[in-house]
Amino acid sequence: MISLLSTLFTGCTGTKYESPDYSVISSEGAFEIRDYPQLTLVTTPMQRRGEDGAFMKLFRFIQGRNESSEKIAMTTPVLMTGSRSGMMSFILPKKVVEHGAPTPSNPDLKLAVTPPSRYACYRFSGSDNPEASEAAAKKLLAWISSRKIPSSGTLLFAYYNPPWTPGFLRRNEVLVKLAPSDSARP
Repeated sequence: MISLLSTLFTGCTGTKYESPDYSVISSEGAFEIRDYPQLTLVTTPMQRRGEDGAFMKLFRFIQGRNESSEKIAMTTPVLMTGSRSGMMSFILPKKVVEHGAPTPSNPDLKLAVTPPSRYACYRFSGSDNPEASEAAAKKLLAWISSRKIPSSGTLLFAYYNPPWTPGFLRRNEVLVKLAPSDSARP
């Protein structure tokens, strides 16, 4: 019975997928300041979240629709700039990046590299719908504002779980890149 529950929990929480390593600089409840390493992403525009096929374009890329016909393991989280439209991205696994990421064959997809960066993060569970994400973003922005932590860049939403995962088991996050002048501050 414990084995079955463990298997179900792993399937719901997405822990079987590679996620980027990061260092927690400081933590306060659901809020953290984190340092992330350089990441390589495959990314595509998202016009209407969940309705425009952005996820499937990225999924087909990792299923072998790329110039090398290489199958690539799924990773977490799925990243989005904007809660309704913006960009959607998958993080490429470390092994793929080490030997060279294949070029997307779909012209809507691009490879991108993010430099090592410091982010403020707010972790929340429940629905990953735009309204819940926007409410979480307001909490993160209020938190960094109250601590006078300067940020730069757009909000980044991170979703770790498959859609069938019950809301109370979901791991969702909203992140904002911190301004370089804040790098020395926890």
